[in-house]
Amino acid sequence: MKGNFKKLVSLILISAFMLSLVGVASAAWKPTRPIEIVAPAGPGGGWDTLARVVKKALEEEKLVDQPIIVTNMPGGGGATGWTYLKGKKGKGEYLAVNSSLILLNNLLGKSKLTFRDFTVLANLQAEWETIAVKSDAPYSDLKSFFEALKTNPDDMPIGVGPTLGNDDHIQFLMLAKKYGVDPATVKFVVYPETAAGQIPALLGGHIKAITISLGETLEQVKAGNLKLLGVSSPERLDILPDVPTYKEQGVDLVFPHWRGIMAAPGLSDEQVAFWDSTLKKMVESKTWKESLKNLGWDQFYQNAAEYKAYLEEQEKEIKDLLTRVGLIKQ
Repeated sequence: MKGNFKKLVSLILISAFMLSLVGVASAAWKPTRPIEIVAPAGPGGGWDTLARVVKKALEEEKLVDQPIIVTNMPGGGGATGWTYLKGKKGKGEYLAVNSSLILLNNLLGKSKLTFRDFTVLANLQAEWETIAVKSDAPYSDLKSFFEALKTNPDDMPIGVGPTLGNDDHIQFLMLAKKYGVDPATVKFVVYPETAAGQIPALLGGHIKAITISLGETLEQVKAGNLKLLGVSSPERLDILPDVPTYKEQGVDLVFPHWRGIMAAPGLSDEQVAFWDSTLKKMVESKTWKESLKNLGWDQFYQNAAEYKAYLEEQEKEIKDLLTRVGLIKQ
């Protein structure tokens, strides 16, 4: 009996020791080379801004001990940068920002890539959509703008980026339908480099309006160069108290634009655990919170497991939305 008891104790001790080794291994991985964050669009847009905010927060809060490089890879509505990331299988130092375009491109048949081709890490922030025109444009609200668009669509090209079928494009189509504008008559001009192309084109008079994420317009709004006709938030924002919501203007539409971050495919559990822990600390940091406030962004953090479940849910919802606006044929 005593011998059996000793064997049982020995087995328990060995098991505990093995579990402790697993715990050490789980905590052991960390980046051993420079970290690269891919922004799959040109400088100045939402993806680029998010990548640089992540870099700033990780470095200033000393959450990693490797240098961080942000690489802009525009093209294919994100597909160029994401294809590059896909080629870094198992390498935990390679990350890329993403958004609903990782879903939309696939649903619209523009790319074979889906979020399942990568290691999902975290959803990070959400911001709101807007319609921006030059500050001296003759439109005071959504109604006057869409009435003019309905009357002369050929004379009112609209800038969108980085591709058709993204959140910016969809929200504009929904607003157009609400105001009786046939979406098929709207002349969209696509700017793959997003805000870096859209805003100069608008200020230069080459297009009449842009459909875009709010944060990408703030600098020019504060400078008095752009005017916002509305915002897709449920209530007016403290950062822009004079800009009415879509709902205030009779459009029952609340439309968040979210962005997250993912890693190369094939990461180990230890690599995912490192980024899960590190990104959680990042979004709780002072540097991160101040950056979001300055940009007019909202916190929208989800850890790796939560983000994966959210993407699966969003995939179903967006497919239904695209079908309803006629972008996916049944």
